[in-house]
Amino acid sequence: MADYYSLLQVPRTAGQDEIKKAYRKVALKYHPDRNAGSKDAEERFKEVTEAYEVLRDPAKRARYDRYGKEGVKGPTGFSGGMDFSDALEIFMRDFGGFGGLEGLFGGRRRGNRPSRGKSMRLTLPLTLKDVRTGVARKVRVAVLDGCESCRGTGVKDGARPLRCPTCEGAGEERVEQRSVFGRFVSVTPCRQCRGEGTVISEHCRTCRGEGRVRVDREIEVEVPAGVSSENYITLRGEGNVGPRGGPRGDIVVLLDVAEDPRFTRDRTDLAVDVPITFAQAALGDRVAVPTVEGRTWVEVPAGTQNGEVVRVVGEGVPELHGRRNGDLLVRLCVWVPTRLSAEQRRIIGDLREVEDRPPDRVDPSQRRGFWSRVREALG
Repeated sequence: MADYYSLLQVPRTAGQDEIKKAYRKVALKYHPDRNAGSKDAEERFKEVTEAYEVLRDPAKRARYDRYGKEGVKGPTGFSGGMDFSDALEIFMRDFGGFGGLEGLFGGRRRGNRPSRGKSMRLTLPLTLKDVRTGVARKVRVAVLDGCESCRGTGVKDGARPLRCPTCEGAGEERVEQRSVFGRFVSVTPCRQCRGEGTVISEHCRTCRGEGRVRVDREIEVEVPAGVSSENYITLRGEGNVGPRGGPRGDIVVLLDVAEDPRFTRDRTDLAVDVPITFAQAALGDRVAVPTVEGRTWVEVPAGTQNGEVVRVVGEGVPELHGRRNGDLLVRLCVWVPTRLSAEQRRIIGDLREVEDRPPDRVDPSQRRGFWSRVREALG
């Protein structure tokens, strides 16, 4: 794996805000749901998240700067690499959903408490109209529910599991590791009972000792207006039941907003190109422009220049949990015909004889980028 600073594309002198911003950019690039489930992207996502988790912590970062990756191994580091669920948990903790996601996947298990069900991910496709209005969608998912035959215990005939003889019910084993940096003592889940503190002598035939079976369920997802593809929704306690009576995990809904070919989106504002004729630009007119939910009309002032922007207030998308809508920014593009009839050629020829000459130079404002001119139009 590459150097942590190289993975995040930041200098070794980078501050905490710069590291966080860089990680968000790189993690979004390699997120598997944006790479068709690519295993390579998933591995890169885990690597950059591991780098971020070390560099964001001043103590871990200091050890890494001094000793390299060996300095952050052991109980305070990632001696065996990071699981994808851990990586997603870290990403969601700092950037996901609509706030309050620190407990998305629950804390680590201790002792013989039942293991929580693994959180699930699903992708919900949305349109720009859904973003503008908000939407409620029903989705069918396959989840693990408690087995009725053994009442979730995993044991045949509903008997109770036995105490693990290896860890004596603690669910943990202490492992001592020695390195050039000293001795580390780490606590790991028991190898025999896998951290549960109990073992099963005879498994339930229905669930094969898992205490749960797969079923189809229908869930409803409430999507507020104003979301984007970078947002997540967490349905807490709606996911898989944990093994042998453990609490349910969550369902993480990844929002995938499809691009609308008519519009360009910049946060809450939408932009659209509308062609107009030379006569409409010179004389003025009233033209129809598309909106997310239909169309509206805008006035084209006489003497409109190519690329000028007209603002339609409130026809953009809402702020997420905000009180206002963005605007629709209409860029008027003067269309020049490529084929002329004989009559059109005659009329335009007559116009050329009497029209004013163009200015010697183009106004610099006409050469600026579209969004720069939009910001100027918005003040």
